Amino acid sequence: RAGEAGAWSVRWARFVQRRPVPVLLGSAVLLGALAVPALDLWLGMPGDEAKPTSTTERRAYDALADGFGPGFNGPLTVVVDARQADDPRSAVAAVSDRLAATAGVVSVAPPRFNAAKDTAVIQAVPATAPTSERTEELVHTIRAERHATESATGATFEVTGTTALNIDVARKMTDALIPYLLVVVGLAFLLLLVVFRSVLVPLKAALGFLLSVGASFGALVTIFQNGHGAGLLGVEETGPVMSTMPLMLVGIVFGLAMDYQVFLVSRMREAVVHGERPAEAVVTGFRHSGRVVTAAAVIMTSVFAGFMTGGETLLKMVGFGLAIAVLFDAFVVRMAFVPAVLVLLGERAWWLPRRLDRLLPRVDVEGEALGRRSPAPALAAVPDA
Repeated sequence: RAGEAGAWSVRWARFVQRRPVPVLLGSAVLLGALAVPALDLWLGMPGDEAKPTSTTERRAYDALADGFGPGFNGPLTVVVDARQADDPRSAVAAVSDRLAATAGVVSVAPPRFNAAKDTAVIQAVPATAPTSERTEELVHTIRAERHATESATGATFEVTGTTALNIDVARKMTDALIPYLLVVVGLAFLLLLVVFRSVLVPLKAALGFLLSVGASFGALVTIFQNGHGAGLLGVEETGPVMSTMPLMLVGIVFGLAMDYQVFLVSRMREAVVHGERPAEAVVTGFRHSGRVVTAAAVIMTSVFAGFMTGGETLLKMVGFGLAIAVLFDAFVVRMAFVPAVLVLLGERAWWLPRRLDRLLPRVDVEGEALGRRSPAPALAAVPDA
């Protein structure tokens, strides 16, 4: 029987059925505590300083930092447009002097002019490393002084270069994270609302996903940014979390999480539609889909964990982030948080306002309409020849 084949999942579902409150509180507190470090999430683009010390790139980076200061590896490129100035050369010289006097700048190279002598490029070396938060503050400080410089000299300027570009990308990614989460979770809520014909089930799915993502971000910050346990993964240098990591993690893990949600809860919904009590329907869902979700999660976790065997810190960050997110979502959220909430809600889990029920299109995933059909008429007996 399916129940015998999935005995372990049935035993776990029975345990959750008997103790939903401790399971719910335990899973929520665990993920919430792990998510706390995510409040200090700092995005950036790690460079050669994040590579193993065995690589030539890292040794060259360290040699330059030791000889010329950490900022030498990431100079700021300042492009001065003096076409509107009365005296372009004097205006460029004034901008260069202002840069040299800015706190956090250790040296400014002589300006390089174009053929028309009205545009110049200046290299400014920060006192701190390219991925340092102080370097980011320095870039914002220089840009904030642009209006005053333009008023005094008639020339304007832009701060660019690899260091400034990475800072700008990190800022854009940070600003886009919350809207991206709202769009993804909002669309998922609407789709699950149609599929499960319930308000609370999609809400619970979205909340569980946010908990697992938050805990994953917290784990990334703890190890790769703050350095706690970094040595266990072979990470020699900590720094900012890769700029594209949050959006990539949310997108990939969201797709997997919704798969696990549909695998598990659709079977519970089918059992409820066909007359089972909500608490017993949770057990039925685990009996038929628990092994599927577990196998899928183990496979994807193994694939993502394989990235951690590479020597690059960025690969380890990607592999660890995705692997730990799948583990949190599949085994803490879908296997503990979700069934505990459903058991506690009971019949209310499948509540849907009547007006909304009439407006939503019907997607008969459970085959409910088949049970309402009248049986086919019996065939007439054929007389013997």
